Amino acid sequence: SKGLSLFEVDVHEVATGGKNKTFIQNKTIILKLECTINNESIEFINLLRTYYTRGNNMNIIRVLKKSIREYKRDSILTPVLVAFEALVECIIPLMVANLVNRMQNGCDISVIVKFGVILTVMACFSLLFGALPGIKAANASAGFGKNLRKDLFVAVQNFSFENIDRFSASSLVTRMTTDVTNVQMAYMMIIRTVVRAPLMLIFSLVMGFIMGGRLALIFLFTIPVLGIGLGLVIKKTMPLFRKVFKKYDNLNNSGQEKINGIRVVKSFVREEFEKKKFNEAAEDVCGDFTRAEKILALNNPMMQFCLYVVMIFVLTFGSYLVVNFGGNIIQVGQLSSLLTYSFQILMSLMMLSMVFVMVTISIESCERIVAVLEEKRTISNPENPIYEVNDGSIDFDNVSFKYSKRADRYALENINLHIKS
Repeated sequence: SKGLSLFEVDVHEVATGGKNKTFIQNKTIILKLECTINNESIEFINLLRTYYTRGNNMNIIRVLKKSIREYKRDSILTPVLVAFEALVECIIPLMVANLVNRMQNGCDISVIVKFGVILTVMACFSLLFGALPGIKAANASAGFGKNLRKDLFVAVQNFSFENIDRFSASSLVTRMTTDVTNVQMAYMMIIRTVVRAPLMLIFSLVMGFIMGGRLALIFLFTIPVLGIGLGLVIKKTMPLFRKVFKKYDNLNNSGQEKINGIRVVKSFVREEFEKKKFNEAAEDVCGDFTRAEKILALNNPMMQFCLYVVMIFVLTFGSYLVVNFGGNIIQVGQLSSLLTYSFQILMSLMMLSMVFVMVTISIESCERIVAVLEEKRTISNPENPIYEVNDGSIDFDNVSFKYSKRADRYALENINLHIKS
C-alpha cells in the first residue's frame, strides 16, 4: 500500500530530494518518505541507515583496537625496528661515498678493509632490522585478523533474525572474509610501511641536500610532480574500490542463493539462468577492478619517469662539476650517493601512495566491520531473567508477539498455552 512511513536514522546530516521531508531532532533525523512499502523500499531504508550511522574514525580505531589484544607487543616492536632499519639504510650510502672519495684520493688497503668491515656489519644490521619487523608485522597482522574474525563471529551468533536481515547473510560473509583481509593487510602496512616510508623520505632528503648541495634542488621538482600524479591516481581509483564492496555482497548473495536452492534450480531447469546471473555479478566486480588497476598501473611509469629525470640531471651536471672543478664542489662519491638517495626518496613516495590506497580501501571495510560489532541486539534478556525452572512445563498467559518493535500490529495476540511436563 502507498502511504507515509516514518524511519529514524541516527546521523549528523542527510540529503534528500524530491518530495521527501527531513526533520532534525537532537542529531536524530526522522525521514518521512512517500514510497511503496515493498522489498526494494525496505532495502533502501536499511542501506540508508547503514550508510549514515557510520562512526567517526576515532570510534573505528577505538572499536578495532580491542581485537589486537595479545599482539600489542609485536605491534609496538615492529615500528621501532623499522625505524632502525631506515636509519641504517640511509647511513650506508654515506659510508660508501666516503670510501669512494678516499679511494679517488689514494688510500691504503687497510682503509678499504676497514670500510668493508663497517659496511658488512651495517648490511647485517640492515638485514636483521629488515627481517625482524617482517616477522613481527606478519604475526601482529595475522593475529589481529584472527581476533577480528572471532569477534565478528561471536557478535553474529548473538544476533536476532532482525539483525541478520538488516545486513543480509551474504554481506555478513563478505565482512568476515574480504573486509577482514583488507583490514589485516592495511594494519600490516600501517605498523611497518607507514613508519618506514616517511622516515626514509625525510632521512634521504636531508642526506641528499648534505651530500649533493644545489644538485639536490632537482628533488623540489620531481617530488611535487610525482606527488601530484600519485594523488590524481588515488582520487580516480578510490570511488571504484568503494563500489566493489557492495558488489561483493551481490556476488556472494548470488552464490549463496544458488547453493541453498540447488534442488529447486535443477527441478525447474534454471541452471543457465543462475549461471548468467552469477556471471553478470562476477563481471561487474571484474570490470571495476580492471578499471581501477588500469589507473593504478600509471604509478610505475610516473616513478620511472621521475627517476630517470633525476639520474639524467644529476649525472649530467654532476659530471660537469666533477670534471671542470676537480672535485672542489662535488666529488664522485657524493655523486653516487646522491643517486642512491634519489632512488630512496622516489621509492618512499611510491610506497606511501600504495599504502594510502590500501588504507583508503580498508576504511570502507573498517566501517562495515564496526557496524556489525556495534550492532545492538533486538532481543535481550529482561532485568531478572530466569535461567532455571523446576520442570519442563510451558505456560503462556496472554502472550503477544511481533517481529519488530516498529510493527504496528502484533503477529500473535493474547496467546494462552499450557503444556505440562
